[in-house]
Amino acid sequence: MIGRLILRIHIDPILGLGHLSRALAIHQEWKALGGQTTLAVSGDERARQVGRGINILQVGDLPTQVVDLGENSLAPLGKDIQGDVVLFDQWTSSRDQIKEALPRKIALMEDDGDAYEESDLLFQPYLEGIVWPDHPLRVKEGMKLKPHEDIRGKCHVLCGASYIVASAVARTLRPKREPIQPLNAQKILVTFGGSDAAGLAQKAFNILKNLHQEGRWRGGAVILAPQGIQGDLFPGCTVHASVTQLTEKIPQYDVLWCAGGVTLIDALCLGVPVVAWGQNERQVQGLTELGQHGACFGLGEGPSADSRTVEDALEHWLGPEGQESRQEQVVAGMSLIDGLGATRVAKELWKLAEK
Repeated sequence: MIGRLILRIHIDPILGLGHLSRALAIHQEWKALGGQTTLAVSGDERARQVGRGINILQVGDLPTQVVDLGENSLAPLGKDIQGDVVLFDQWTSSRDQIKEALPRKIALMEDDGDAYEESDLLFQPYLEGIVWPDHPLRVKEGMKLKPHEDIRGKCHVLCGASYIVASAVARTLRPKREPIQPLNAQKILVTFGGSDAAGLAQKAFNILKNLHQEGRWRGGAVILAPQGIQGDLFPGCTVHASVTQLTEKIPQYDVLWCAGGVTLIDALCLGVPVVAWGQNERQVQGLTELGQHGACFGLGEGPSADSRTVEDALEHWLGPEGQESRQEQVVAGMSLIDGLGATRVAKELWKLAEK
């Protein structure tokens, strides 16, 4: 009998809470298949709250068993945590960390190093291309593989947007029809994560304030700024340190300005156009892939972006000239992110457990 999936995540100012959101979506789909999960978490003080069973994304308790592994992202699981399969989803995992988790079956969510060589399954939703054809089939090491699949040593690799996981809430709220973009985008939500370690909220505020003062955009903005905002607010601008149930609020806005995490994915799933700053090179790579397929408006790496260039780009994108582009992004985003990524990931993990 297949029993328990261990979801190994890490929370810190750089990674934010996206990995927790993704883990909970996969938990829900694994449970629907008949299994149980354990959430193994490491990280900062927010990880301590999660370790106590508190759902810091919503109001209430976490729906799964939780084990707190302390602050170290490379902390071993140990042998006392029961499970048939482990999904490591923490940005960077080490080969030693994975070896320690054996003899359980091992899966990774994204890897740009060599940890996959010790794993059985690797999901690469962004790093090796997000759009793949269904044919032709090929045979490698006795397995029939579609173009988005590969075999590397003992590791089965699955690439593309089919394995991009949106939150369970986004799937529930996903509209049946593509929302129609207004002529001018008047309501913008700005968020760069629960900690905004790079200070991008302040930079975005300054850009929007300049546009407003120069009469190049007259909309309103809600800015989530955990570090606060310096300077007088412009008319129509409000600032909050944080909000709960963020995904539920996304459809209230014309557009979203965010980084390359789960909030971006939820917005695409919900049909809300996104302008995005990457917080690091790896995020920029994912945004570039999404942008090449028309799903979002990527503005490069946020900390080094030239503010005046961004102002000019936003003026056109938010105004009447950008309406067609924003509408095309709605269509492309909802096509790429259909809300079923967690279902596909859970089914592949289930198949791995059955081997």
